[in-house]
Amino acid sequence: MSDKKILMLVGDYVEDYEAMVPFQCLTMLGYTVHSVCPGKKSGDTVKTAIHDFEGDQTYSEKPGHNFAITYDFDQVVVDNYVGLVIPGGRAPEYIRLNEKVLNIVRGFAANNKPIASVCHGQQVLAAAGVLEGKLCTAYPAVKPDVVRAGATWGEINDTFTNAYVDGNLVTAAAWPGHPEWLRKFVELLGAKIEI
Repeated sequence: MSDKKILMLVGDYVEDYEAMVPFQCLTMLGYTVHSVCPGKKSGDTVKTAIHDFEGDQTYSEKPGHNFAITYDFDQVVVDNYVGLVIPGGRAPEYIRLNEKVLNIVRGFAANNKPIASVCHGQQVLAAAGVLEGKLCTAYPAVKPDVVRAGATWGEINDTFTNAYVDGNLVTAAAWPGHPEWLRKFVELLGAKIEI
């Protein structure tokens, strides 16, 4: 699997767990994960934010870590990757303004390559116009974007641990869904995880 590459789209204030944990899990499984950010090169970092669910009207936010960029954004070629991961946090709201980001997402969708998106990552999918007719979920505050983009909303369970698959698309509401969406994403990539 070492020659199989996965692209991860991030930006400053990406959600810490939603970038770090999938990066580490997919690397552990033998994939090469290229984390990229518009305007950044390999060796740069983005700041992360830790979002938690503590009984407030929305998530709380705390400073996270510096997350390493492992590949130059300007060098991304969709054909070189077997899958795409879009973590949530605050980064999706502004990286979706970058036309190359949207074209990358459209390229994965057009080639039916597996795409995993978590939390606010679905803002990027909506902006790219790839949700029409899809069943998916997201952080609840993103529901209007998802529905307006033509998707069917997938209800979130009480623990935020469920995930949905529709064709090549895997979505989850937040980082508590990592075990479920990562398993489903890896299955779409053609690997089996024995439970």
